[in-house]
Amino acid sequence: MIRHLALAAAFIWVSQAGAQDDALKREIAPTGALRVAIAHSPSASALYVLKDAAAPSGFRGVSVDLGAAMAKKLGVNVVFLPYLASGEIVDGADKNIWDVTFVPVDEARKKVVEFGAPYHLLQSTYLVAPGSNIQKLEDVNREGVRIAGVANTATGRASAVFAPRATTIIVPGVDAGVELIKAGKADAIALSRESLAGLAGQIPGARVLEGGFLNSTTAVAVPKGKPRSLAFVTEFVEAAKASGEVRWAMDAVGLKGSMVAPAGVKP
Repeated sequence: MIRHLALAAAFIWVSQAGAQDDALKREIAPTGALRVAIAHSPSASALYVLKDAAAPSGFRGVSVDLGAAMAKKLGVNVVFLPYLASGEIVDGADKNIWDVTFVPVDEARKKVVEFGAPYHLLQSTYLVAPGSNIQKLEDVNREGVRIAGVANTATGRASAVFAPRATTIIVPGVDAGVELIKAGKADAIALSRESLAGLAGQIPGARVLEGGFLNSTTAVAVPKGKPRSLAFVTEFVEAAKASGEVRWAMDAVGLKGSMVAPAGVKP
């Protein structure tokens, strides 16, 4: 009798767990595959991935690795949706285009998406053009300085607040900002320190300034109104930090100096 009761209880528990898993999959992957929104650029960061024809998805980077691992844990296929920048991704949060993404946190975005656990400590600063007399952050905030900022990004918004006297030139993506620098049409570009470190080698004579005008985090995010999804992605990222998976993903694209967010830190 006791054995029969135990078996019945185990069956109920398995059934309930299976139902919960099915409910999660319906919510987080309504098309049957996990649609992961990624941003690409010529320089890798905790946000930006690199184009790579040899990679199965055509891209490689931190959010590609984390997105693929998340889909595997869910037991579904993964589809990567490429964008030029995080602002473009967030603009589509209410359009049922993507299911999960990994983007920098700021207050404006909290009104549009639900942030789960941060996985990266973000600092944004400036790369200044070759020959520029800008030496420190404060020098950027003056009339006549032209700053390339990527549209609708946390870094772009913070730069506009930090340097109101300068002229901000809004660009759709990192590539366009780099072209302005190379053409002598911008004096600085505002991005994360990781992105700028990679770009500096592509623009001889360019320099990355010390310090930062934005100190925040990069975190996993889902559209509003998906509580099961939010709980799942938060648990996933915390586990990925604890296991070293986040650290490995960063190191794999040369971000050995990037800092993994501590356990339990809030977005």
